[in-house]
Amino acid sequence: MGAIDCPYYNCAARLFHSSVCVTAHTSHEFGVCINKSLRFTLRSCQLDQKRDCKEPQCSIKRLALPCKATSHAVESISLSPIISERNAEKDVLAALEAIVDPDLGMSIVSCGFVKDLKVDEAVGQVSFRLELTTPACPVKDDFEQQAKERVAILPWVKDVNVTMSAQAAKPVFGENMPRGLQNVSNIIAVSSCKGGVGKSTVAVNLSYSLAGMGAKVGIFDADVYGPSLPAMVSPELCILQMVPETKSIIPTEYLGVKLVSFGFTGQGSAIMRGPMVSGIINQLLTTTEWGELDYLVIDMPPGTGDIQLTLCQVIPLTAAVIVTTPQKLAFVDVAKGVRMFSTLKVPCIAVVENMCHFDADGKRYYPFGRGSGRQVVQQFGITHLFELPIRSNLSSSGDTGKPEVVNDPVGDVAKIFSDIGVCVVQECAKIRQQVVTAVTYDKRIQAIRVKVPGSSEEFLLHPATVRRNDRSAQSIDEWSGRQLLKYTDVPEDIEPTSIRPMGNYAVEISWSDGFHQVAPFDQLQAMERLVDTSSCDTQWKH
Repeated sequence: MGAIDCPYYNCAARLFHSSVCVTAHTSHEFGVCINKSLRFTLRSCQLDQKRDCKEPQCSIKRLALPCKATSHAVESISLSPIISERNAEKDVLAALEAIVDPDLGMSIVSCGFVKDLKVDEAVGQVSFRLELTTPACPVKDDFEQQAKERVAILPWVKDVNVTMSAQAAKPVFGENMPRGLQNVSNIIAVSSCKGGVGKSTVAVNLSYSLAGMGAKVGIFDADVYGPSLPAMVSPELCILQMVPETKSIIPTEYLGVKLVSFGFTGQGSAIMRGPMVSGIINQLLTTTEWGELDYLVIDMPPGTGDIQLTLCQVIPLTAAVIVTTPQKLAFVDVAKGVRMFSTLKVPCIAVVENMCHFDADGKRYYPFGRGSGRQVVQQFGITHLFELPIRSNLSSSGDTGKPEVVNDPVGDVAKIFSDIGVCVVQECAKIRQQVVTAVTYDKRIQAIRVKVPGSSEEFLLHPATVRRNDRSAQSIDEWSGRQLLKYTDVPEDIEPTSIRPMGNYAVEISWSDGFHQVAPFDQLQAMERLVDTSSCDTQWKH
């Protein structure tokens, strides 16, 4: 005969005790049963020959243990159960589910931000790490505070330790990037398509604002004819270095921001024809060892010619920031640039209207008129508009080699550039999320889900339909246009094995038959679609 002494500490332990007692009545090897089925343990629960259970809720007084059980004493079972820990982890994750990323529209748990979760329910300790998409996240302090507060209100929690980190810099489409850019997360074009509007001023101050937010940043001056970067920053080493073995370029640095410009080659401004300039731009950008960067800001040259097209085709730009001035003439040129980016599937995320106004005698004056920036926003549907004032120090800082946001980091101008930086961080996060989730395969219904970036519409495509609509040279004769791929060549049950983004305009799909297909979003939108019915079946849409 034996008895169980069970001083339990919570309801879960009591419930478990009841199940153990029932198991003991039905098992011939009670001790073995406990050792095998117990994933967690209950402190000070001992099997002996004398004492009955002192737990008030326990109705089991004495157990008969036949066979081998009498020779197997359960000495001690710990109160740090794996099952209990799992429940505690669920409690913590449930509390964190309430914290929603305002840019992605999902909880930080669904986004996969919660890492290294450790729970010790016995002493009430919880620790975890929040890994954000960028170190420049404007709401990282809010996330940290909310995480601590929401976990701390759990009844068993006594101490919460939250650490913050960011994902390593990596582009969404790294496999399609030149070697030197494969660790650059976002590439931002600052463009105006017109000279003299302050585009370089915006590009440099935006870069140092992002760096001040904690991001790793680089600046590429793409103007070979009139490079501005050497005059706007003051690096100790003003000449680019080259690694002889790899022929790669090492960027110079100023205040932690990496810099590359034709002006740092020691050759001044270029006097050469367009094709040569495009080649130089390509070489400077793609052979530079940029290392890990969260943002590479490209100071685009004026116009919409060879250099601009080369840049947009060589590298997948994440987004563009448009710089203009209040004059109507500036709007005409800026509109051309916005249309160029639209054609190349580069989203324009903000308009910066420079030299808008100045304040004097308690009044605000607009010497160049008003409305150019607002007109760009309204006509092209760009959400964010920022107005920069006319300030002598903003202009002079560009001549002294020290950006204004560095010279006066708490001033009004720095605050505006900080707001532009927050906009860039938030919009890039949205774009990356849209690109990654634009085309996915739903194995449950055997259909490809498509939601083109910038569109609210989601639709379904049959995998075989997508495969049959390939427009490469392997499927269509380039000279005659004759269809080479026959309908019966593609089985109805074909499935994609992987889907990878290719910039903001297409995806690369690898198929189960070994074929690799580039599918532009425009082409996917034109294909015959499936309808997802309420019963999760699919049928052809006529």
